[in-house]
Amino acid sequence: MTRRVSDRLPDFPWDSLTEHAATARAHPDGIVDLSIGTPVDPTPKVVQHALAAATDAPGYPQTIGLPETRQAAVGWMTRRLGVTGLGTEHVLPTIGSKELVASLPGQLGLGPGDLVVHPEVAYPTYAVGAALCGARSVASDSLTALGPETPALLWINSPANPSGRVLPVDHLRKVVDWCRERGVLLVSDECYIEMAWEADAPPVSVLHPDVCGGSPEGILAVHSLSKRSNLAGYRCSFVAGDAGVVAELLAVRKNLGLIMPAPQQHAMVAALDDDEHVLAQHATYAARRALLREALEQAGFRVDHSEGALYLWATLVSGDADCWSLVSWFAERGILVTPGSFYGPAGRRHVRVALTATDERVAAAVARLAG
Repeated sequence: MTRRVSDRLPDFPWDSLTEHAATARAHPDGIVDLSIGTPVDPTPKVVQHALAAATDAPGYPQTIGLPETRQAAVGWMTRRLGVTGLGTEHVLPTIGSKELVASLPGQLGLGPGDLVVHPEVAYPTYAVGAALCGARSVASDSLTALGPETPALLWINSPANPSGRVLPVDHLRKVVDWCRERGVLLVSDECYIEMAWEADAPPVSVLHPDVCGGSPEGILAVHSLSKRSNLAGYRCSFVAGDAGVVAELLAVRKNLGLIMPAPQQHAMVAALDDDEHVLAQHATYAARRALLREALEQAGFRVDHSEGALYLWATLVSGDADCWSLVSWFAERGILVTPGSFYGPAGRRHVRVALTATDERVAAAVARLAG
């Protein structure tokens, strides 16, 4: 007898936005959708051309991925993130980072009796991954608050979704040391690591030698090309870190047939090898961010954290409004935003405002907030 999805997993949060989306769509000038962070700008030509050139792919690709794909990931981490000491044996391509996040605890053999810890304000898929394999999840930003219980897996996320918070090197180093002392697998979600907006708070990978001492032991880092390269439709991502854990994941994924298609692997090489399109997209998002932030602050909102990632984490200056009342306020102006409660009870006073709208739609949102 199968168990109903509703008995195993929480409701998909965005389904509860339907009524507010309808309100926003009724605006005379149409909806400005700032709720889901899906890219709206074109996929870079260099990536499109690489995909087109690789469409003749009649055979099954290997689960481990093409050598050139894994080498491109290593080269990118070295060049852009300052990571050292990694080889292709430390990297595994995955079919979108959300698939990996949701299935990672199960693929690692976690189950009932195991504890997964994630940030208090967090991407909901961390908890979904624990629920899928029957493990227990706890939201906590304090390692000491966990008491004597030792988790099997600890998630961190910097720059964070939804808050854009960037964790400093000293904090990351303490987390690495804590996990290694207790044999806890540390998994760092770094999908927004190239999206920093404050010069005094640059995001640092957990695999940087200043954090991990030059060794990936006990650590995994998750990376995605969806946002940095406008490749959400390609489902290109990878996990990197402890070679032993990567090998375990590879063995499981071989049995499951979880293989990134070969054409996408060639596109991934082109995207990781090219920095120019990333810098151009960063400038585009920076301009949109500046406009939206000023408009929000002029309308009586306060933006907290938001040093990185693709979102503004906003609340009223007074900080006393429920997030759903804020969602309604925006929807009445034709703007759809995400309630902070989607990311845990600690987000109940905030809304997440995505930067992923066209320049024209961002301008429309700015005008409506000023109205």
